[in-house]
This record gives sequence, structure tokens and C-alpha cells, in this order.
Amino acid sequence: MVEEIKAAGHEVKVIDPLKCDIKLEKQKPTVFYKGVRLEKPDAIIPRIGSSITFYGTAIVRQFEAMKCFTTVSSQALVRSRDKLQSLQRLSSSGVGMPKTVFTNFGKHTSAILEMVDGPPCIIKVLEGTQGIGVNLAENFESAETILEAYNNLESRVIVQEFIKEAGGADLRAFVVGDKVVGAMKRQAQKGEFRSNLHRGGSATKIKLSKEEENTAIAAAKSLGLGVCGVDLLQSSRGPLVLEVNSSPGLEGIEAATQQNIARAIVKYIETNI
Repeated sequence: MVEEIKAAGHEVKVIDPLKCDIKLEKQKPTVFYKGVRLEKPDAIIPRIGSSITFYGTAIVRQFEAMKCFTTVSSQALVRSRDKLQSLQRLSSSGVGMPKTVFTNFGKHTSAILEMVDGPPCIIKVLEGTQGIGVNLAENFESAETILEAYNNLESRVIVQEFIKEAGGADLRAFVVGDKVVGAMKRQAQKGEFRSNLHRGGSATKIKLSKEEENTAIAAAKSLGLGVCGVDLLQSSRGPLVLEVNSSPGLEGIEAATQQNIARAIVKYIETNI
């Protein structure tokens, strides 16, 4: 990202949001970095890890108050990190998605499974990333055991329909602005149902169908994200959105597609400022 910004003739400064301080004063919002006041940049590219969402979002919000362009707004960042809220917005936008149930530590396992046409079904913690906290319950007994364990930990989960025809694969569409600038198919390794590259999955370049492309763009728009990764499942009823990532990695998709995603982000910023 830094190399492409410099190659385009721009100046770039990489900052750690956790080392920023914000000064709140009437009509004079300011950001300090390691105790030194930052000059107002033309644009920012938030790369906020999920573990620092609260503080990272506050820093993005401060730059917005300074009238800086951002590839990901603070509101969109919050929406995308709240899995339940993002799924509710996706559902309202009309994009396809797996049947999903959220319950407040519900013990009526049979009714929950019936709502998602399972078992089998997927049980996810709301805070999980990179495939962590995602479980496949192949029968009623395992679903009941998993739900009971999370209930005892007071960890809220969503229960999702298992899409068998996806075959342990999903699609990652990288959206910049109003178009898909790269897409890859991620395939889970043998004996694994999670296709995440961090869990040993493999990635290959893929050309999306028009429906898949439109679904990815619509999902990004529903959350207000200018730059994001949209994860899709191929199903018998069309593309289904799994989730939308507001800080997607570049390495995996650039290697798989041989597309310069970073350059596309730079051009997107240029057109907006």
C-alpha cells in the first residue's frame, strides 16, 4: 500500500492508532501522534484490527471531524464489526444470505435448528475472526453441546444454515468504490470446512458471474463501505453473503489474482479528493 501511494507521487505516513491522542476543543479537532500534533492529511486509509475497534474508530472519527476523506467511515467500520447488525442490514438490503438465527442464550435447540433447515448447521460466535469460533454441528447432539457450552460461557452466537453445495469453498470479492477489482475462490483443506487462508485454505483466481458481482457491490453499499472484502457462498439459489470485512488483507488476493489491489485503492482516493 505504501509503495503504491509513493509510486503515484503522494506522501504517506503510517501511524499506529493506539499511539494517537485526540484533542477535543470547540471547532478545532486535532490528532496527536506520540505527543506531536499531526498536520491534517488529505485522506486516511483505516486498517483497524478487530481487537482495537473501539479506539481505532475514535481516531477515524476524529479525522472525519477534521474533514479528511476516509476509505472506510467510522460508522461503516462499527457496522461491519458488529456481525449481528451487519447481517440485519444485509437482510434489509435484499442480498442473498444463509438463513441465520440469533437467540439470547436460547435452550430450545430443536426449534433453532428447524429455522435454519438443520442439522447440519454452522454455529459462530459474534466476535470471531479468521475462522476462529466457527463450528460445524453435524447432528442434533453436537449442536446442543456447542450451544450449551457457549451459553455457559455467556458468549452469544448465531446459528446459520449449512450450504452443502458450496463444498467447503467461498468467494472473496474485493470491492473498491462501486466495482469489484479482484476476486478469488478459497477452498478448505481436506477434512476442514473453513476456507480461511489462515486455516490452511488455498486460493485461486476466479471470474465472478454478474449476479455474484452485483451481490458483492450491493453488500458493500448496504454497510456504507468504500473499500472492503465481501465473502460469498455459491448456492443452488444464487450467491449468498457470509460477511463483509472492512479491513481485508491484500497479500492473499493479490497473490491469487495478480491484480494490483493497492493501486486501485489509491486511484479511488484520487477520484474522491
